[in-house]
Amino acid sequence: MDIGKKIKNLRLKKGLTQEELGERTDLSKGYISQLERDLSSPSIETLFDILEVLGCSPTEFFSEEDSKQKVVYREEDMTDFYEEERGYHVKWLVPESNEKEMEPIKLTFSAKGEFKKFEPSRSETFVYILKGEVVLILGKKEYKAKQNESFYFHATDEHQLINAFDGFSELILVATESYL
Repeated sequence: MDIGKKIKNLRLKKGLTQEELGERTDLSKGYISQLERDLSSPSIETLFDILEVLGCSPTEFFSEEDSKQKVVYREEDMTDFYEEERGYHVKWLVPESNEKEMEPIKLTFSAKGEFKKFEPSRSETFVYILKGEVVLILGKKEYKAKQNESFYFHATDEHQLINAFDGFSELILVATESYL
């Protein structure tokens, strides 16, 4: 079993630096680094202290089972939201994606449809146009992309997507952090 690698993966999932983990466990950053590189082995007490901070039980930690991570998402896993007044349909492609680092959606606009306006955030956003033509209003600037083109932007200004096509437009949007 690769104890150091498992500790490092848990620490990264928690969003902690080696220094932060060290502070919370009264261990030095250097010692945490040695553990993660399997240059040192922790005592049982130290390992249990680390696991407690990382929110992992010893049973989970030592389980040889493959993680129960879901990898394939099917139509029945997806969630839909229709906003008829504004002329758009959102399909969340991954359940609970708003709790993950990326949030992928499929967005369909009817003619003259427009997505809601978003306040500035630290989000990075990627949009790929599957059908039609879409305008991105980012701050005071407008950008247009059509089928098989894409947008990639930092959402540091107010932003909105609008259908620029007479018919339906469809796109895949993937954003980091909370976008929707």
